[in-house]
Amino acid sequence: MSTITGGCHCGAIRYEIQGEAIVHALCHCRDCRLHAGAPVVGWTMYAEDAVKVTKGEPKVYHSSEHVRRHFCGDCGTGLFYFNAGMMPGIIDIQSATYDDPEAVPATMQIQVAERLRWMEHAHELPAFDRFPPQP
Repeated sequence: MSTITGGCHCGAIRYEIQGEAIVHALCHCRDCRLHAGAPVVGWTMYAEDAVKVTKGEPKVYHSSEHVRRHFCGDCGTGLFYFNAGMMPGIIDIQSATYDDPEAVPATMQIQVAERLRWMEHAHELPAFDRFPPQP
């Protein structure tokens, strides 16, 4: 059984996951984009009882009737997603908050109907190890 650890940007919230991921999806939906302030959000799905918050207490935002999004009230980092109506007993964790974000590779993209058009070709953009050369 594998163990994953992670937390928010400021360190106020820490968590631990025991067990294997069900799936790791990159979500393109508008709700995730707005909540994270990012063009795509990685979510790794686990059984709810596989995750334990080991430090701090996340704030909870009810973003719709069945959805609860947990985040750090100090730094704002998004952490967990629950949708009891669609996925009872399941927790989604923002995979970029893992101490080792490469521990569980993404396996699919979801909500591509809402994907920003320019994201389809993001892999074709010029890439720099840090920043582009200054003019």
